[in-house]
Amino acid sequence: MEAPLTFEPLFQERVWGGCRLAELYGKPLPPDAVIGESWEIVDRPDAESIVDSGPLAGTPLGRLWRSPDRTALFGARSAGAGDRFPLLVKLLDCVQTLSVQVHPPPAVAAELGGEPKTEMWLVLETSGHAHLLAGLRRGVTRERFEATLREGGDVAALLHQLDVRPGDAMFLPSGRVHAIGAGNVIAEVQQSSDTTYRVYDFGRPGLDGEPRRLHVDEALRSIDFDDVEPSLVAPDGEALVHAAPFEVDRLALTGPRPAAPPGECAIVCAIDAPVRCAGHVLPPARFAIVPASCDAPLEPAEREAAVLRVLLGDPRQDG
Repeated sequence: MEAPLTFEPLFQERVWGGCRLAELYGKPLPPDAVIGESWEIVDRPDAESIVDSGPLAGTPLGRLWRSPDRTALFGARSAGAGDRFPLLVKLLDCVQTLSVQVHPPPAVAAELGGEPKTEMWLVLETSGHAHLLAGLRRGVTRERFEATLREGGDVAALLHQLDVRPGDAMFLPSGRVHAIGAGNVIAEVQQSSDTTYRVYDFGRPGLDGEPRRLHVDEALRSIDFDDVEPSLVAPDGEALVHAAPFEVDRLALTGPRPAAPPGECAIVCAIDAPVRCAGHVLPPARFAIVPASCDAPLEPAEREAAVLRVLLGDPRQDG
């Protein structure tokens, strides 16, 4: 493959969502639907990305991942990475505040029959008093948190609040209790997991009008109660997060440059201006996989551009 692979987005209705993905990025949202998430790249039993153009149009991502050409397409790091593409990349439109939730660490996930999930967020747009909730406020003990939770109190008030603006990033290892505040549009990179333990939901009904299920006992087993007032990501040059599941960089693109290290694939997404690769123009918020076999550089289509770049995790890295 000598060109980027783009995919049909999979839109997910969420009670806290809206229509800004259409307004901001021209996403073809279904009418009269409350869309909170656009799954841009995913390979799961219940949701799979389909190539939407070029010679591989109509091909599921999983078929490519499980093909004999995996290394040529997805690079050396894909070897031994399991039977499914290991990452899930999505856009979030958070018109309302999301539930307070946590994803289980690996050991707890194995015991509870779930999947671990480490993730990171890049804030793309904000409105109003946009903020994130992550970790516990200093002085909040496990005993206080659990008592507030079991009494039906507002545990969101016990979480650390971080005001954000476009360009800010947050890393969320599994075990970090969190919520996204209203007004954020976010790009999320995560392990391919859909295990979420909902801690508190502000008494809000779901799309069916019924209260959404809480997972109190599972959440209390999963939360890292020593995780106190974490900070936003402090970029190291272009590097945002280089953890075991993935490497995420924010590239300042002023001219042609390789999309990925030699022999590796990259997931790329223009943030503020279109970019070009192998004759294909990618507008902002359009994710694509640049195959390891593609030698074409990534370059701004019109002017300087910021690009979110995701690499598969390096198996030599301990995280």
